Amino acid sequence: MATTTADISNGLCFKMDTHIYKVIEFLHVKPGKGPAFVRTKLKNLGNGKIIDHTFNSGVKIDVVRIETREYQYLYKDEAYNFMNLEDFEQISIPEALINAPAFLKEGMKCIVLFNTEDESPMSCDLPTLVEYEITYTEPGIRGDTATNTFKAATIDVGVEIRVPLFINTGDFVRVDTSTGLYHDRIKK
Repeated sequence: MATTTADISNGLCFKMDTHIYKVIEFLHVKPGKGPAFVRTKLKNLGNGKIIDHTFNSGVKIDVVRIETREYQYLYKDEAYNFMNLEDFEQISIPEALINAPAFLKEGMKCIVLFNTEDESPMSCDLPTLVEYEITYTEPGIRGDTATNTFKAATIDVGVEIRVPLFINTGDFVRVDTSTGLYHDRIKK
């Protein structure tokens, strides 16, 4: 399906230079002098690299039809293995296609984008905010709740994050998987 740069929007997938790209950000620019153009930030769905690219206004792009499906993360061997929650079919997804593989937990539900032309997975997105248990951190200091000071902590998937001083081992926290940053503490 061919369309033009005027139709670019976040999440749009298209083919360019034999690769499939997903639009992460875009900005239509109409300078006072010269022709309009579209400045974009694109993610290569083949290798996960993010590039900046500028299109002249009105340039034709080859849009790829995609579908999103919910899959559950099972385990990791050579690749990451997921199961379709509707028909229980299992697929393997290489690490480069997953937005934050270090934060995957068994049983986590993820959104997988598929190219409908050949039914191949193009990317796997984790939920934005995920709950983890702190498995190790230095003890908190009583009264250190109002400062913006952070310390290292290990969460139950083995990733080290930065948390406020009042967080202790055994606490549950929410982490933003897109940035890897502490979001908040969960009272249990």
